[in-house]
Amino acid sequence: MKGLVLAGGSGTRLRPLTYTGAKQLVPVANRPVLFYVIDNLVDAGVTEIGVIISPETGAEIRKALGDGSAFGARLEYILQDRPAGLAHAVATAKPFLGDDDFVMYLGDNLIGMKIREAVETFRSDKTFAASVMLHEVPNPSSFGIAEIDASGNVVSLVEKPKEPKSNLALVGIYLFRKSILDAIAQIKPSTRGELEITDAISKLIALGGTVKFTRLTSWWLDTGKKDDMLLANDTVLDDWLTGGIDGTVDAASKVSGRVRIGKGARVENSVIRGPVIIGDGVEIVDSRIGPFTAIGDGVKVVRSTVEHSVIMAESSIIDIPRLEDSLLGKRVVVRPGISRHGALSLMVGDDCVVELSQD
Repeated sequence: MKGLVLAGGSGTRLRPLTYTGAKQLVPVANRPVLFYVIDNLVDAGVTEIGVIISPETGAEIRKALGDGSAFGARLEYILQDRPAGLAHAVATAKPFLGDDDFVMYLGDNLIGMKIREAVETFRSDKTFAASVMLHEVPNPSSFGIAEIDASGNVVSLVEKPKEPKSNLALVGIYLFRKSILDAIAQIKPSTRGELEITDAISKLIALGGTVKFTRLTSWWLDTGKKDDMLLANDTVLDDWLTGGIDGTVDAASKVSGRVRIGKGARVENSVIRGPVIIGDGVEIVDSRIGPFTAIGDGVKVVRSTVEHSVIMAESSIIDIPRLEDSLLGKRVVVRPGISRHGALSLMVGDDCVVELSQD
């Protein structure tokens, strides 16, 4: 079985961060979301993986993932020349997929469970043509929704229905056999000009194929907006973080809870309260780092308090009384400006300088 990871797209909902980078590489707990996707596939025994890339961010994706050997996988990059839909991405990958069964996995999807069991079932039972992963949602009109029958088969799929027949949303992880390519060849672009995977699966059902589903019993997180990213960071730190100190912490500092401190990092006269992850080469001086914070490599925090935030690599936070609920890109500088009261809540893209007021 092969894997097909979709890592194209423009990431408009995460701008300005994604003006200068791929949305799949925005870090959660100091690891790009895309890395968790590859990990999950490899854990399921899927090591031959095609990665769909776009002209805009393809080089960055290639650089981050390499040849896949760091993950125990072999990667092949497939250029989708335009954003023409998920089914179009599958059709673009036809030379790579050949006649093999495959898992299609959206590259910005973050889930709290392994897909191993679903993959093993699909491998061993050839009686169904596809399987989708579904999760109950409180607002089904905002998602692609599946209707299922008493036998556990998917009987219809509707994108953002006005009157949904269930609350089971498509998670963005699909298992297909080669018959999906025949179905895609028989559909037409939707009103938004894209070949929709929901239309392709519906066509597969119309052609007599059986579509099963796996119910996602853990969390499923969208990483498309600032608050979504912060929630994803919270959840991963809470569920998956293991503590460990590879840097140096002086006697005047206090570290409590689950805290991971990277190599070459230096903590002086500061308080760190986990769950917190601190990258390599970080400097934290005369500061407080609160729970649910991820600090990337090479960041400097001096005489500041940071809580519930994601701070990406090589940024600096200096003399800021309180920074919280914030997502900062790479090489951002946050420092005092004209006087102003209150805590801060920021979303800042790469290479910015933000001058803030202080008393």
